[in-house]
Amino acid sequence: MGQKKDLTGSEKSKIVRYLAEGCSSLKIAKLLKRDHRTIKRFIQNSQQGRKKRVEKPRRKITAHELRKVKRAAAKMPLATSLAIFQSCNITGVPKSTRCAILRDMAKVRKAERRPPLNKTHKLKRQDWAKKYLKTGFSKVLWTDEMRVSLDGPDGWARGWIGKGQRAPVRLRRQQGGGGVLVWAGIIKDELVGPFRVEDGVKLNSQSYCQFLEDTFFKQWYRKKSASFKKNMIFMQDNAPSHASKYSTAWLARKGIKEEKLMTWPPCSPDLNPIENLWSIIKCEIYKEG
Repeated sequence: MGQKKDLTGSEKSKIVRYLAEGCSSLKIAKLLKRDHRTIKRFIQNSQQGRKKRVEKPRRKITAHELRKVKRAAAKMPLATSLAIFQSCNITGVPKSTRCAILRDMAKVRKAERRPPLNKTHKLKRQDWAKKYLKTGFSKVLWTDEMRVSLDGPDGWARGWIGKGQRAPVRLRRQQGGGGVLVWAGIIKDELVGPFRVEDGVKLNSQSYCQFLEDTFFKQWYRKKSASFKKNMIFMQDNAPSHASKYSTAWLARKGIKEEKLMTWPPCSPDLNPIENLWSIIKCEIYKEG
């Protein structure tokens, strides 16, 4: 036996009207041709109405506990309300009450980003500028790596979009996707490379030195004259694989040491002119989105 249909809106309105006219539930069931129990159940539910909500008594916060919460909020920046109250051993306080209390003494904020250059970085950039003030940069080999991914550029992704048009969607993968890592150098008007790093190779000190041996030294540096090698200054940033003791000692055995290895200030990619080359290349690679 199939399940009977519920009362429709029009049937419910008719039941209310018939009840106002003084009709019994049995008569209403006959008029609507519905089961008497269905009509009776609807009348009972309508008469019961909603049950009143019983509010639980809220825990009161003392002045002493408020001072503890204020101290905890100052000591634990960016903590949740639950963590702050738990550190004060205050339990049984609902989230709405915790947030209401904290709004009087604190604000919800995001962590601020660290400035790109602190005071020490700026002083080291000044020392670098003074040291190489009279150096002819035409004899400096500026080097760096660049990664190109299928998901688009890592940092900049801005451009003009006409009014009424939607910005294109950029996919972001948590896994996979793939990309290419290349190394290159520029000296005066000559481009060294670019050389591609093998897939899946993470550049640590050993793999970085082996990479330079197989590409830079064998394919370019060994072909240069002795006078060129004597005057050339090799520049690299302070990446862990570049500035490690292993890499520094390995470059020294290749004759790149002391004044031939440029001292580089931290957090200073803007001083490396090869970044302009990477910008031009990435514009061409990503111009189709």
